[in-house]
Amino acid sequence: MIGAVTILLAVTALVLAAWCGHAAYRDQPTKDWHFIGMAVVSVLGLVQLAVGIVQLARGEKPDQGTAIFVAYLLGAGLAVPIGAFMSLAERTRWGSATVSAAAVVLAVLEVRLFDIWGGTGG
Repeated sequence: MIGAVTILLAVTALVLAAWCGHAAYRDQPTKDWHFIGMAVVSVLGLVQLAVGIVQLARGEKPDQGTAIFVAYLLGAGLAVPIGAFMSLAERTRWGSATVSAAAVVLAVLEVRLFDIWGGTGG
């Protein structure tokens, strides 16, 4: 299950990155539609966090250690909300660029989470 959620979250993060990157390219700040996209990605991040914790509670273990897995889960859950907050403070094209960068970071974190879990999805 962790594999399916991870892939879905990575793909949606990359879509969000492209969308906000396009807005930054067009010299536009983040708009309400962007925040809806960020909310969708954030909810998926919370779902992944819940799935990961449930799998750990059932006794399943990641290949590379529980502590690093939980740290990456928390980082993945916070990447886009922190970017959203920062874009509210910067209402220029750089706010859109910040969200785009946060979404790319999330996609990279997802690849690493998949690797930490064992690369098989559990």
